[in-house]
Amino acid sequence: MTINIDDPAFVLGVVGAGAMGRGIAQIAVAGGFRVKMTDAKPEASREASTFIARMLRRRAEKGQSSADEAEAAIARIEIVDGLAELAATGIVVEAVLEDLETKQALFAELEGCVSDECILASNTSSLMITDIAAKCARPGRVAGAHFFNPVPLMKLVEVVDGELSDRAAGDTLMALFARMGHRAVRVKDSPGFLVNHAGRAYSTEALAILAEGVAQPADVDRVMREAAAFPMGPFELFDLTALDVTHRSLESSFRQYYGEPRFRPSPETARRFAAGLWGRKTGAGFYRYEEGRMVEPPEEPVPTTLPRNVWVSAVDPGARAKILALLGGVGAGVTIEDGAEPSDDALILVTPLGNDATTAAIDEGVDAGRTVAVDTVVDLEHRITLMTTPATRPSAREGASALFAATGAKVTVIGDSPGFIAQRMLASMVNIACAIAQARISVPDDIDEAVRIGRGYPKGPLSLGDDLGPGTVLAILENMVRMTGDPRYRPSPWLRRRAQLGVSLMTPDFAD
Repeated sequence: MTINIDDPAFVLGVVGAGAMGRGIAQIAVAGGFRVKMTDAKPEASREASTFIARMLRRRAEKGQSSADEAEAAIARIEIVDGLAELAATGIVVEAVLEDLETKQALFAELEGCVSDECILASNTSSLMITDIAAKCARPGRVAGAHFFNPVPLMKLVEVVDGELSDRAAGDTLMALFARMGHRAVRVKDSPGFLVNHAGRAYSTEALAILAEGVAQPADVDRVMREAAAFPMGPFELFDLTALDVTHRSLESSFRQYYGEPRFRPSPETARRFAAGLWGRKTGAGFYRYEEGRMVEPPEEPVPTTLPRNVWVSAVDPGARAKILALLGGVGAGVTIEDGAEPSDDALILVTPLGNDATTAAIDEGVDAGRTVAVDTVVDLEHRITLMTTPATRPSAREGASALFAATGAKVTVIGDSPGFIAQRMLASMVNIACAIAQARISVPDDIDEAVRIGRGYPKGPLSLGDDLGPGTVLAILENMVRMTGDPRYRPSPWLRRRAQLGVSLMTPDFAD
């Protein structure tokens, strides 16, 4: 490919004037490129042009550009009547209906209109680039350009190399999108590409927790927001994106990966989809909505009777130290025992990684009726997750809740589960990101940055894994596999090797 984006004659073509197409056109003209836009519905192109002009002038009013720059950008947009008028373009990006046959037919028609050197890029989010290019006479010119909505604000684009894509085509797209002000990441063609692929665990593991009766949606969301620092809980996100979309996406991803257990969907979404509980747009989903506002169920009242004696397991010295530091300010009346074994009336606190409270109590030989597990992997300042065994007495549960509430944190108590809430969700997210790196779908730096931007995570998943400690993540997953027998938790070789070597999950293989 010999397209020169610095040539004054270079023109970008955009096919499709919906939300994605108009967003791509807007950042292109703002980046200094001339754009020819067309849509099967001429009125859609005209509406898009008006919309883009309004957005560019609004940016100028906010001081994000000058008025002259806005007007110059607007002048770079040209609305054309059909594909034939894209003959002089050097690159065409399509953003039409997400349907394979529609995109294949469009690209076949475009090939008859543009030069042999013109690059054809698809904004698909769910179709394989290799499949789209399969009907093209020159499949090497076809690549992916997956933007995120809204395009001007979500400053990320995945440049996807199909099986037959010429490397130079992707190189040119990377340079083009960087000039548009977006972070471009290079991705190998695969179902879900990078960001959607990496984000599956946040959905599927939350659904598994719900299906197992471990916790309710509001519990999961509170833990992930307040203890794990995510901007939105998984069930809030389901309701925002709408379950009619998410349910189909989860099932499609599972099929595309030929039943890979890590992407297994849940009957929970199938039932709710059939019932029309799709989220905000239907007024009810995992939450109810009144006048468009989510109604969050109230939390249980916090007990106030503190235990007299507390014994903290020393199996994990670091976890014990965290709990002791937290409880240091609880005050008089509570005695933290120092013995190797708890006294006969002590509240017993254990800190399992990937195990449930029952297993921890049995392994340590303590009374399950007085045992409560504490998740120390995440932040203990804002919200603390406690887990009881089926034998835990109400007095022990209430005493533990009162004890940790006295530290000023909020408390969530869940049913017995290997891995709590945050442990199993974070470990699953890190593990999938490691599997993406292992499969060479993208490189570690791009995986981390793309997922952080595209999913709004507090950090990229590999960095999250480093913060937890690769050895900790590996221990959680290995214990979950042992507890459940479920291959969805099997550790990625990428994770296992780096945990064994004591190096960062960002460490590339020599071959990279």
